[in-house]
Amino acid sequence: MNSARRKYWAQYKWSNVFAMIRNMKRHPRRNTEPFRGKLVVITGATAGIGYYTARKYASMGSDIIMINRNPEKSERVRREIAEDFGALVECVIADLALMADIQRVGQYLLSLERPIDVLIHNAGAYFESRKETPEGLEVGFAVHYLCPLIITRMLMPKYRRDRTGRIVLVNSEAYRFAAWGLDLEDLQWKKRRYSGIKAYGAAKLAQVLSMHILSRELAAYDVTINAMHPGMVRTESGKDNGRLYQWFKRHVVDRYSGSPEDSAEALYYLGTSPEVADTTDRYFHMTVEEKLTPPANDMEAAEALWKRTGELLNQKGVEL
Repeated sequence: MNSARRKYWAQYKWSNVFAMIRNMKRHPRRNTEPFRGKLVVITGATAGIGYYTARKYASMGSDIIMINRNPEKSERVRREIAEDFGALVECVIADLALMADIQRVGQYLLSLERPIDVLIHNAGAYFESRKETPEGLEVGFAVHYLCPLIITRMLMPKYRRDRTGRIVLVNSEAYRFAAWGLDLEDLQWKKRRYSGIKAYGAAKLAQVLSMHILSRELAAYDVTINAMHPGMVRTESGKDNGRLYQWFKRHVVDRYSGSPEDSAEALYYLGTSPEVADTTDRYFHMTVEEKLTPPANDMEAAEALWKRTGELLNQKGVEL
C-alpha cells in the first residue's frame, strides 16, 4: 500500500458513500424569490446545465453574461433568452482551455463597474483520450481547474471593492475517482496511462482543493464560494467521444439521468437563497450539503497543489 493509500484508507467511511447514494434520489431545494437587477456570469451556457441555468436566472429578472466558445450558438442563445424574458444578455466568446482567453475574460469581468452577484463556473468537457492545449496542458485540467482558479483570482480586487457575491463551482461526484489524491508530479497525465474518468475526477478534485484556499481570501470580502454536484444529468458532454462511450451514455447515463432544469433550480438556489447566504467552502449534492472524501479535505494537499500550480502557471507566464 503506497503512502497515499495508507494516509486516506482509515479515513474513508461507508456512511458517507451511502449518504451520496441517498442524495441522488432527492429533488433540489428551490428559491421562488426573484433576483431582479442582479448580474450573473455563467461559463458554458449554450447547452445543458449552463443553458437552463441562464434561462432560470433570466426568468427571475437577472442580467446575464455568458462566457461561451461557439459564437453562433452563443448568439442564438442570447437572442432566445433576451426575447423570452426581456433580459439583458451579453456574450463573451472565449476558449476556456487557453490561457490567453482565460485572462482576457478575467480582465473583462474585472473591468465591470457593477458587482457580479453570482459567478457560476460551469464550463466543462469529458474526453476518452488525452487532449492537449497549445500551452502543453491537458485540456480537462485547464478547463475544470485552471480556468475557474485564474478567473476567480483575477477578480479579487473587484470583490475587495464590491464586497458582495457568490461563486459556485459546478463540480462532480467523479472527484471521488481520485480516491488517493493527486499526483503532483504528473498533473498533465504525461507519465501515466491516460484514463478519461480518472483525469476528469482528478481535475474536479483539484477544483475542490483550490476552493478551500480561495474561500479564506474571499471571506474577508463577504464573498462565498461553494462547489456542487449537479446530479446525473442528460447533457451533450462527451458527444465527440468514441462509440463505446456513446453507447454507455445513451443506454446507461442518459437513461437514469435527470433533467438539466433540476440542476438549474439547484444553481439558482445556491446563488440566491438566504438560507445559504453565509455558507462558504462547502460541497453540495444539488442542494444537500455533503461530507467530502479524505483527499478532498486534505489542507496539506491543497497547499501543495496551490504551490505546484503557481509554479506551473509561472512557466506559462501567468500569475496566480
